[in-house]
Amino acid sequence: MSSDEFVVTPWHVEGDIDYDKLVKRFGTQKITSDLLSKLQKITGEDHFMLRRGVFFSHRDLNLILENYEKGKEFFLYTGRGPSGHTHIGHLVPWVFAKWLQDKFNVNMYFQLTDDEKFFTKQELSL
Repeated sequence: MSSDEFVVTPWHVEGDIDYDKLVKRFGTQKITSDLLSKLQKITGEDHFMLRRGVFFSHRDLNLILENYEKGKEFFLYTGRGPSGHTHIGHLVPWVFAKWLQDKFNVNMYFQLTDDEKFFTKQELSL
């Protein structure tokens, strides 16, 4: 693998990660200081994970905030693909999603995607 190549999948990360390329590859947008300021203005505080740069990109958070300011509602969706024991890495999105739920007083839907795991793991059978 050359120095400008990298691999990111749900199961494997290899090489020197180019976050700009990841943003382009996955169709997300970088989290900007303006977006962080807007979120802080609406919620009354900044989230420690955002402050520390744990997340580097988003998909449509700017639109959600704009619509929220216009009085439009939204909901949150997250989940877990139960392929093994739960570990601390699973907590990162859950903690942030819970903070968003509390700050915006919205519903959050949590799906256990065991059906998805069944179809993506060829060694599983009925």
